[in-house]
Amino acid sequence: MHITVNAKPHDISAETLAAALVELGFTSAAIATALNGQFVPVPAREATHLTAGDRLEVLAPMQGG
Repeated sequence: MHITVNAKPHDISAETLAAALVELGFTSAAIATALNGQFVPVPAREATHLTAGDRLEVLAPMQGG
């Protein structure tokens, strides 16, 4: 299925957000996700199903000062 991840097009076979993160290589536990502009908490990722055309944002915390 074709989705957009961090403003870049991707074709994935995963059907859930949790599986998509693994397929796309986002393995860190310290990430935040938003699907179509809505925050998705970690416990909801396994039950969050993806559809073609979805927009996924994956953010990692940054250190600095």
